[in-house]
Amino acid sequence: MKLIIAYIKPFKLDEVKAAIQEIGISGMSVTEVKGFGRQKGHTELYRGSEYHTDFIPKVKLEVVVPDDLVEKTVSSLAEKARTGKIGDGKIFVLPVESALRIRTGETGNEVL
Repeated sequence: MKLIIAYIKPFKLDEVKAAIQEIGISGMSVTEVKGFGRQKGHTELYRGSEYHTDFIPKVKLEVVVPDDLVEKTVSSLAEKARTGKIGDGKIFVLPVESALRIRTGETGNEVL
C-alpha cells in the first residue's frame, strides 16, 4: 500500500475527485491548506490597496491505494490537476506499513 499526498489548486478538486472515483478508489481525505513554493506568494489589489500574500491557498489530498494502482492514480491526479501554470502543485508517494479498520479489525488491503 502507498499513501499519495497531493497539493493542488482548489478549483481543480472536483475534476480530481471524479478521476479518483473512476479508478475505483472509494475514499480520500481533503484539507484546505496554505503554503508557498517557487511562487513565493503573489500581490493582490483590494479596495484600491495593493498587498502581498505570502501563502497561497491549496488543497491537500490524501489517499491510500494498493501498490498496483499507484501509477494509474498518480498519472490521473497529475493530468486532472495540471493547468500548465506555476503553482499547479506536487504529488508525493509514501509507503504504508500497515492499516487497520477500527470498526471491524480488518487489516492490510482489506481496509481499502
